[in-house]
Formats: sequence, C-alpha cells, structure tokens
Amino acid sequence: MTNTPPSETCFVPDASQSRAFRDALGCFATGVTIVTTQTEHGPMGFTANSFTALSMDPPLVLWSPAKSSQRFAHYADAKHYAIHVLADDQSDLIQRFIRGGLGFEGMSYHRNAEGVPLIPNTLARFECEQNATHEGGDHLIVVGRVLRCAMRDGAPLVFTKGQYGGFTAN
Repeated sequence: MTNTPPSETCFVPDASQSRAFRDALGCFATGVTIVTTQTEHGPMGFTANSFTALSMDPPLVLWSPAKSSQRFAHYADAKHYAIHVLADDQSDLIQRFIRGGLGFEGMSYHRNAEGVPLIPNTLARFECEQNATHEGGDHLIVVGRVLRCAMRDGAPLVFTKGQYGGFTAN
C-alpha cells in the first residue's frame, strides 16, 4: 500500500534530483520583480521572483538574491533599494535587467529621496530600507522595511514552469 497517488511523483530533493526539485518549485506561480539600487558604479537592477510580503506592522517584505549572482554583493550591502512588481505588458524589462542586459542604459528613470533609481509605471513599487539579512543556503534572505509604496491598475506578470505570462481571474 502506498500513500502517493498514481499520478504523482515523490522524491527526495537531493543533488541527484535537482532538476526535478526545480520543476516542482516551478509549479508555484510567482510575480516578477526588478529590484533596483544605487551603487558606486551607477544605478543597478536585478530581476527576481523571490519576493513576498512578510509583515503588515511594521511593513516588511523580503526577497532573496542568489549568492552566485555577479550583482550579489551590491544587494547584500544595499541600505536602500526598490522592488518593482511588473505588469503583464512589461516583460521587455526582464531582458534589460538579466546578466548582460542593458540595465538603465538609455532608459528613463528617476530617483527617490534615498537616491535609489525608480522605474516608472510598474504595477507596484516598494521603496525599502534594509532591515535584516539571513542566510538561506545558496541565497541571502533580505528583509526590507517599506518606507513608501506605489501602485496602479493592471494585471501582474506571472512566472511559472519556466515561462512568463499573464493572469486571468475567473
């Protein structure tokens, strides 16, 4: 007798099952964000889907940059940053902020009071001050206290099973 339904695959997420583990995580749809900060080399952006709300009082959010990222040190040390939630028609921004992308080059943006570059017209934006960091395996868990937020009407860009798309409510 087994407790696993016949249509389900059960496995231990060890090194030999890393692809299957990644695929299982991909079943959870997430929004897509770009996290921006100001560095000594200029404005920087980072595409991330590891964003979530943490607390309403105080207002806290978290995200988790990969330690293997070339931009990791800039975000681990950033005192201020902004998390921009992308709308379903903003997938072009993803390519700007992945490794080798144009970033802010040739793009219109403004800065907040802390000097953080802000991308205009995203679905939502959370302007944060770093509150805490915690080790999280091959990622760093970064907790931010939200200083200001903004939002507009629209549908979110969604990432699931390795693909980007929109969300349609029933």
